[in-house]
Amino acid sequence: MSIFDSPALDSRMLALAGQVQALAQVRRIADTGQADAAILATALDSVFRIDAASPAAVYGGEAALRPGLLLLRSYFRNETRDELLPRLALAVLQLERRFARDPMAERVHDGLLALAPSAQRLGSTHPDVLAALGSLYADTVSQLRPRVMVQGNPHYLGQAAVVAEIRAVLLAALRSAVLWRQLGGSLWDFLLRRRDMVAAIDAALE
Repeated sequence: MSIFDSPALDSRMLALAGQVQALAQVRRIADTGQADAAILATALDSVFRIDAASPAAVYGGEAALRPGLLLLRSYFRNETRDELLPRLALAVLQLERRFARDPMAERVHDGLLALAPSAQRLGSTHPDVLAALGSLYADTVSQLRPRVMVQGNPHYLGQAAVVAEIRAVLLAALRSAVLWRQLGGSLWDFLLRRRDMVAAIDAALE
């Protein structure tokens, strides 16, 4: 039995949904300066669930990933309205490969452990936590080349708090990309296993 005949594929789709869901918020913040509070919390909480019992537990349960699963289904059906979102998702998947091979991954891990008490006390979406996560991303992941470029409204992209929030959510998207790869995900999946992936998404949305 191949891995694509097992529950691993379903878990992989949850991780990919988590990534896409986070990146949709990156796009929204960059365009409007605001995020969906519940989806933002799901993304940022996942950053601190390093030793979760299951992929679903990383996000607080499968139900929290429904927006991301719907986005994935729209992509596979060529119904997505945001042409920049798939490009951003691909950029983060490619970033994960560079990140995984770089010693700074350990710095990020240690930084998250140091921030975890504040996130637990204040909440992961508190401005102080967002600022700290944004700084962690800027000091580590942003040093990798090429950078993940986010397009949006210059009015919002010129605000330090908005930039910090975008970086924090990019860190959450990267966390999902790392999980996806740990579960056996590969860019080849999109070419060779597209039908299986769609079936897994449809099953998760039932």
